[in-house]
Amino acid sequence: MAQRSRPTITKRQREQARIAKQKDKAARRAEKAAKKDRPSPSAPGGIDPDIADIRPGPQPPAAWQIEDE
Repeated sequence: MAQRSRPTITKRQREQARIAKQKDKAARRAEKAAKKDRPSPSAPGGIDPDIADIRPGPQPPAAWQIEDE
């Protein structure tokens, strides 16, 4: 008779490899999500320095836009 145990062993190995790959992917996703939640180190307090002075509504003219008479 033919030996039947080999396909079962290889199938189990494939399943274990698939499960390990899923765990690795889940860990990477969790790490990426945790990194995304943290504020960037260049912006203390979570405020972007480029837009820190901007208020909603009309903005006052910049220094280079003011004409001297």
